[in-house]
Amino acid sequence: MRDHLYLRLALRVTGFLERMLPDAFPFALLAMAVAVLLGALWAGAGFWQMCDGFGKGFFSLLGFTLQMALVIILGHVVASAALIRRLLDRLADVPKTAKGAVVQVGFLAMLSSWLNWGFSLVFSAMLALATARRFAARGQAVDYRALAAASFLGLGSIWAQGLSGSAALQMATPGSLPPGLLGHGIPLSQTIFLWQSLASVAIEITVVTGLLYLVAPPEAHAVSAEALGISLSPPNSLALPVESLRPGEKLEHSPWLLVPFVLLSAAYLVQTLRTAPSKLEAVSLNTINLTLLLFGALLHKTPAKLQQAFAEATSAVWGVILQFPFYGGIAGILAAAGLNTKIAGLFVGAASQSTLPPLVAAYSALLGIFVPSGGSKWLIEAPYVLAAAERLHVHAGWMVATYDLGEALANLVQPFWMLPILGLYKLKARDVMGYTLIVFAVLCPLVLLLTYALGL
Repeated sequence: MRDHLYLRLALRVTGFLERMLPDAFPFALLAMAVAVLLGALWAGAGFWQMCDGFGKGFFSLLGFTLQMALVIILGHVVASAALIRRLLDRLADVPKTAKGAVVQVGFLAMLSSWLNWGFSLVFSAMLALATARRFAARGQAVDYRALAAASFLGLGSIWAQGLSGSAALQMATPGSLPPGLLGHGIPLSQTIFLWQSLASVAIEITVVTGLLYLVAPPEAHAVSAEALGISLSPPNSLALPVESLRPGEKLEHSPWLLVPFVLLSAAYLVQTLRTAPSKLEAVSLNTINLTLLLFGALLHKTPAKLQQAFAEATSAVWGVILQFPFYGGIAGILAAAGLNTKIAGLFVGAASQSTLPPLVAAYSALLGIFVPSGGSKWLIEAPYVLAAAERLHVHAGWMVATYDLGEALANLVQPFWMLPILGLYKLKARDVMGYTLIVFAVLCPLVLLLTYALGL
């Protein structure tokens, strides 16, 4: 009976948001307008001052935009290889019910995001697509929207508490801190490997996994990809008859042309891993993308197949290319108007020793809606947050962890990080936000409670 109650709630929320929510791009435009209004009315910033910040920030994320576009494209390239499709199909064949399929995708998305959020983004999306295809092949229905939402939940829950958490890695990495910040870094043993942080991760995984089981539609209520008019057919074979190729084209189908790239890439990755002061420092978006491209070359075997797989994947990245610059502009407005300082002061000024952690978590979630970038935000906010922690005698490492707990929550209501996987699924933000908002409604009070109860 209780299961039906949660299911009805999920279906109603999803249906309401499908009708009422716009696509992801209007979120960026609305956030930009709100930032300007707050800058003028609250911070007293001048219009031209904010214009300058907007212009300087608008293209500040171009490098990151290309990195994220490559994450999407190379995920497609690797997933289109026959060997990878077979491996994913085996994993996708494990769950036998529609609910079990959604739960498995969500659980593995959270586990993989603790290891690395970039890997999780690609792996979870490929697994969800493989699961949808497997259920369709068996003649069973699984809710396509719920699968897509579940694959995103790692970035909406625990990623920042894991090995690729931006704030924790910055505090532990020499040279990445602002001059004079606490006079020293904070090792990972005092942030992501605190027992309080590990306990928070375990509790969140348990709660979200159980919640997914309650809200995931069973087969009778599932809306499949076919019902949404979305084709799940994998990419067609890229093989061409060798006898039909002209002499110049045969060179394009020679596997030997890829050998220098494979050798150089593999050697560089091994050397990077071997020489990095910390193995975690060797894992970045660049090394992830190079690894994916290396596997793509090995799996597709010839330049012609690789470039065709690349071409077929590029249609999924238009949303990222269009929208990411707008978030760079919003970050520029906030910095130029001094809004980040005012928001930090509002939260930190009202805090006591016991309430500082939950207030910082709430502050991190709120600002994350406007500027969805944990690393760049932390460099701006760290001096205020850590100074308050020192003044109130709160454990500095726990403050980093609580900041990260709040940072992840924003991703459940901010479509920025949904864009890459929405392009893979051919869905819009409103199709999945019914589920992510339910998770947000549960995790938000849970995170505030954990940061208060586990305070150091």
